[in-house]
Amino acid sequence: MLDQELLDAYKNDNLILFIGAGVSKNLNLPDWKELISEIANELEFDDDVFLTYGDYLSLAEYYLLNNNNKIGKLRSWMDTKWHSGDIKIEDSEIHRHIATGNFPIIYTTNYDRWIEHSLKHYNKKHKVIVDVSDIADIKSDVTQVVKLHGDFSDDSSIVLGESSYFDRLDFDSPLDIKFRSDMLGKSVLFIGYSLSDWNIKLLFYKLDKLWKKNSNTSTSRPKSFVFSTRPNPVQEKILDARGVKMIVSDVHEPSEALQSFLSELVKNS
Repeated sequence: MLDQELLDAYKNDNLILFIGAGVSKNLNLPDWKELISEIANELEFDDDVFLTYGDYLSLAEYYLLNNNNKIGKLRSWMDTKWHSGDIKIEDSEIHRHIATGNFPIIYTTNYDRWIEHSLKHYNKKHKVIVDVSDIADIKSDVTQVVKLHGDFSDDSSIVLGESSYFDRLDFDSPLDIKFRSDMLGKSVLFIGYSLSDWNIKLLFYKLDKLWKKNSNTSTSRPKSFVFSTRPNPVQEKILDARGVKMIVSDVHEPSEALQSFLSELVKNS
């Protein structure tokens, strides 16, 4: 049975959906390792050797430094690989639930456009928000898709290497300001994230500090949620202290588990 606070937030248009790479993995899109392998090939390194020189973000930063901080040829590879004509978005039950569900605001750290494509496929009006100029055009009756790590329509918006990730984690860009404003009065549901991902852990920490700084009480604070396929009592305790409830599926296969969870949530529209 779903958490009652989650259901109430969902039914009352009070739930922000925050989507990570696990959702794109459902479509068999390239992961970070494959991306770094392409970078190694372009720089004429052996894949296995290149991987010993640093973590993914460091290696991506090295690539950018060798290309005057431009994505260069990699951008075309990414766009092509992430948007293969072989993908049929109507076959993804996860994307169907996202598109037809009651999610007026969707945030994502994914580069791909499959969330937007699914909304279009299911005739859901939407607005993609990549930078501050897009914020001015927001309409209340249109689903917002906020792309925190950028979009291929603007190479400069892509968060790829160490520097851009550090800037992202400063949490003070126009999109961050929008997110802070949105989440102060709404619950947030995080799907497609690993609890070992330091980016998302830091985000939870900063959101907790933000709420405590802007409120004298904890009773009116909207609860946020993170979906997981495996129990983790350590992370559950830490997350609870930061106002985030962990929802654990009985199904261990990630795609099947997320599909089942979203199906149960969306049927309560």
